[in-house]
Amino acid sequence: QVQLVESGGGLVQAGGSLRLSCAASGRTFSSYSMGWFRQAPGKEREFVATISWSGSSTYYADSVKGRFTISRDNAKNTVYLQMNSLKPEDTAVYYCAADSFGKATSAEYEYDYWGQGTQVTVSS
Repeated sequence: QVQLVESGGGLVQAGGSLRLSCAASGRTFSSYSMGWFRQAPGKEREFVATISWSGSSTYYADSVKGRFTISRDNAKNTVYLQMNSLKPEDTAVYYCAADSFGKATSAEYEYDYWGQGTQVTVSS
């Protein structure tokens, strides 16, 4: 069982930066791949970024590539999402998720555990 708690969301102006954190409980964190997803009002949840259990593989949605960076610190049981050059269309609730298979994946159905989400609002 893994519990995930996101933090770091908030209100930022367009062009600004935020760093989201996702703290995980459980001794098996280092074996899980991790992902970030987001859901904007009135829209379906969508993939943002993923990282393999070792951190050696990362993938991004085209909409955030070059602006967002996913990373992890297995010693701290934490995954991060550094978000730069934020745009109003990045406004959403951001969720982290854990996949016990360990391979980086953008497929939402692959993820076994989800956090409660953190709100990110980008003003124009």
